[in-house]
Amino acid sequence: MVVEVDELNDETVDRLFHALADTTRRDILRRCVRGELSVSRLAEAYPMSFAAVQKHVAVLERAGLVAKQRSGREQLVRTDPDAVGRARQALDELESAWRGRVDRMARLLADDPGTEENDTPEGPER
Repeated sequence: MVVEVDELNDETVDRLFHALADTTRRDILRRCVRGELSVSRLAEAYPMSFAAVQKHVAVLERAGLVAKQRSGREQLVRTDPDAVGRARQALDELESAWRGRVDRMARLLADDPGTEENDTPEGPER
């Protein structure tokens, strides 16, 4: 599954962060960044069944973080070089939204004439 960086919708972001939320899947991703590995070679590194590793790889594949390619009897797993860019874009969009909210809140507080009156050393009048 190849997703262009500017095509991030909620479903794509959900799959991406669901895949990255698991320690094993992040480790599989790190191992595959160094070079293609077969699913059977990956399975040797974990205290779980081959089928469990296959499921982890499938989650990564659905998220567009890795791709599988058959080579003889083996399935080779490789990372998508643009995957990190998609995760970064999603985080950048969230950061931008929050910074915008904080900036708007700061402007509102700065423009609120009641804020300065209540900041006297004695505190607000009651």
